Amino acid sequence: MRVVIAEDNVLLSAGLELLLGTKGIEVAAVVTDGPGLMEAVERHEPDAVIADVRLPPSFRDEGIRAALEVRQANSGMPVLVLSQYVEKVYARELLSDGKGGVGYLLKDRVSRVGEFVDGLRRVAEGGTVMDPEVIAQLMAGTGKNAIDALTNREREVLALMAEGLGNTELGKRLFITDNAVHKHIGNIFAKLGLPVADGGHRRVLAVLAFLNSQP
Repeated sequence: MRVVIAEDNVLLSAGLELLLGTKGIEVAAVVTDGPGLMEAVERHEPDAVIADVRLPPSFRDEGIRAALEVRQANSGMPVLVLSQYVEKVYARELLSDGKGGVGYLLKDRVSRVGEFVDGLRRVAEGGTVMDPEVIAQLMAGTGKNAIDALTNREREVLALMAEGLGNTELGKRLFITDNAVHKHIGNIFAKLGLPVADGGHRRVLAVLAFLNSQP
């Protein structure tokens, strides 16, 4: 597995490169701005991109803008975005194409090596990974919408889906059977009006509906 990192903090980028190397993940290039990311992806054709939300010159949204451009130009290139804080707008925008292969993690998640590497691999394989803290803050929102029709258990299942957990892991986390997991997910899809024709993308669409339901 090969990745390109877009991060202007030298200590963090060096730490990421060292960490990933110990896990058998090659860092093809480390860049510090959006144009550099575009060029590195074109040159190295990585399996995934890790990008900071905020990059030079203005340190606002250059990183995520470049990541979105990379996905558009490279057929949904898997992208894992890192952020210092929970920024709901960016979390929504990252998922907006409904294709999967995206992740949004807070930077302190990197120190939890196992979780971080597992999340990166999920994203590279086309999964969707959202930081638990992002989900917790979004869950605190209120409003009258389709999400409100979900039971507490269904909301728990949806929040864990947003973290990128598969059905088996969901069952283990909630101490319920595989059949129960399938039932809850089926109910979520039905209540959110996601048709069978959407296939595997329904999980991403469900997470997107969840994010869009919050202020």
